[in-house]
Amino acid sequence: MGYVPGMSRLRAALPLILLVLAGVALYFSGVLDHFNPERLIANQDRIHEHIAADPWGARIIFIGILTLAIATGIPGVVVIILAGGFVFGVVEGTFYASIGLTLGSLILYLASRYAFGSGGRQPPAIVERLRHGFARHPVSYTLFLRFIPVMPLGGVTIGLAWLRCSLWLFLGATFLGGTVTSIFENLIGAGINDALHHGAHLGVGLLLYRSVWLPLCGVLALALTPMAIERLAFRRDRHASTEADSHSR
Repeated sequence: MGYVPGMSRLRAALPLILLVLAGVALYFSGVLDHFNPERLIANQDRIHEHIAADPWGARIIFIGILTLAIATGIPGVVVIILAGGFVFGVVEGTFYASIGLTLGSLILYLASRYAFGSGGRQPPAIVERLRHGFARHPVSYTLFLRFIPVMPLGGVTIGLAWLRCSLWLFLGATFLGGTVTSIFENLIGAGINDALHHGAHLGVGLLLYRSVWLPLCGVLALALTPMAIERLAFRRDRHASTEADSHSR
């Protein structure tokens, strides 16, 4: 009967294994090449014709591909989101991206929870980076992780699943955080589309257009926020330590 624990662990990990295999298949299928900015620019008239011919089908396909990409953790997800802003515009692109991000993250979360079970085994390295903050302030820290891109989205999802973050907190934070980041990314995609329609060419010259560099500054601000928070927390702790030392004297 010594084989039973091993088979049990394999059965628990099966959903994650299937997601990895699906991600590999998606990555090498060439589907993501259709979201390449150069490909979108070259085929934008035909793309808009397809969307006009089957509007609901085009939107469902976009959400489905983004959901699968998020669930499998493959690289290049941001290109898909940018394409949504490029093709559908900021409002629609953000809405569809939020749905795809939430569904994909939920699939990965549930697969990870099933694989990790009670969490009694040795946690992945990424969990150690999240454990301290989550243990002190689970709600605010989960929201922080979803709003601020401190590490890859899939890695955060797996870490929160191991820490047994509640499902409703995970879903709420994922949807809100995904919507905020998607707004900026879709603004960039729509800005690129607008700049190209005004005679710009794909390249560094796009940064001269306000519709492109302004949302890029927003993404940069989000990326720098963790460093600013960490610096403020360090100063606060150092100030508190200095005051404690002065009072002890």
